[in-house]
Amino acid sequence: MYARRRFAVLKNLLEYVGIEPGRLHFSWISSAEATKFQETVIEVTDAVKALGPAKHMIKDIRKVA
Repeated sequence: MYARRRFAVLKNLLEYVGIEPGRLHFSWISSAEATKFQETVIEVTDAVKALGPAKHMIKDIRKVA
């Protein structure tokens, strides 16, 4: 319960600074659930790849003089 509240605060903070909510995931997985962990990692990786690079976080070196 405590971790879920902290996650909600972190997610709001990251959205405030411009990080898309799809880049952050929260999941309860037991250490005995290797298959679930693997599936979750694949799903999260695919979701983040679909979002592409966080363009506002990439420095445009052409503007640096």
